[in-house]
Amino acid sequence: MASTPSAVVIRNAVRASLVQFEAGDCVLVAISGGADSLALAYALSIEAPLAAIRVVGVTVDHQLQDASSKQASKVIEQLNGMGITENEIVKVKVEINEGLEASARKARYEALDMCAQKYGAVAIYLGHTRDDQAESVLLGLARGSGTRSLSAMAQVNGKYFRPLLAITRQQTEAACNEMNLSPWNDPHNLDTQFARVRVRNVVMPILEENIGPGISEALARSANLLRDDADALDGLAENVIGAMDLADLDCEKLAALPRAIRTRILRRAIYAAGAPSGSLSAEHVSAVEALVTAWSGQGPAHLPGGVKVSRLSGRLSLLQH
Repeated sequence: MASTPSAVVIRNAVRASLVQFEAGDCVLVAISGGADSLALAYALSIEAPLAAIRVVGVTVDHQLQDASSKQASKVIEQLNGMGITENEIVKVKVEINEGLEASARKARYEALDMCAQKYGAVAIYLGHTRDDQAESVLLGLARGSGTRSLSAMAQVNGKYFRPLLAITRQQTEAACNEMNLSPWNDPHNLDTQFARVRVRNVVMPILEENIGPGISEALARSANLLRDDADALDGLAENVIGAMDLADLDCEKLAALPRAIRTRILRRAIYAAGAPSGSLSAEHVSAVEALVTAWSGQGPAHLPGGVKVSRLSGRLSLLQH
C-alpha cells in the first residue's frame, strides 16, 4: 500500500472527496494513462474499497493516433494491476468541427457520461491538477473571457470530481515513480499547434522565471476567488430571471441592472432560445447588449444556432430560425 510522501498527499485528497458517498456507491475514474490520472486511479484503488465504494476504470480511445488502441490496452493492464478489474476501453469517433482539442474533449465527456449511466455511477473522477488550473486561467485571459471562464475548473461540477486541483503535476509524477507506475507521455502534449501546450511548455516557464516560482499557485488561487464571485453573481442573476420572460425582455428594466447581471440574463435568454451550449462569445453577448444600452435603430443580432435577437417597441425578441 502506497505510503510515500506524494502518494499520501494524493490519497488524502481522494479520501476527502469520497466522504459524501455511501457504501455500495459506484464511481468512475477516467484514465488517459498519464501521470495525473494514473496517480488518481491508484489512490482510488486504495481509498474507495475502505469506504465500500466500487470503482470502474474508463479509458477513452479517441483513435487520433496510430498506436491509440495499444496505449488504451496498456492502461487497462495497469488498472488490473491496481485491483481495478472492472474497467473498459471506449472507442470514440471525434468529429472535428470546433478545433481538435475542443472536439476531442466533447467526444470524451459524452463517452464518460454514457459510461456513468451504464454503471450507475454517482461520480466521474478526473485527474486535473493545479497546473491544469493555472493553464486554464491563462487561456481564459488570452480569450478575453469573463469571470466564470477565469474561475477555471471546480473541484465538483455535477457528477465530475477533480480532487487533485490542489496537487501539482510534479507530485503526481513523483507518486507514479513511488508506486512503480508507468505513465504515458501523450505526443499531443508536445504539439505546439495546441494553445494549452504552448502555455504549458513556453508561457508558464517564462512566467516562473520572470515573476516567481509561485505563479501557478497564485493563478489557481485567483481562480478560486473568481469562482466565488461568479457564483454570487450567478445567484443574483437567477433571482432576477425568476421574474422575467426570457423570450420577451423589457429593455428598460435590463438597462437598469448592473452589467454583470444583465449579461448573465442575456446569455441565459440566448441559450434558452436555442443557441448551442458553450457557443456564445463575448462579442455575441455584446452585440445583444448594444440593443439594450446603445440602441440607435440597428438591425437584429444573428447568433449561433440560428438565434435572432431584435429590439421591437422597447423589448427584446428572441427567435430561432
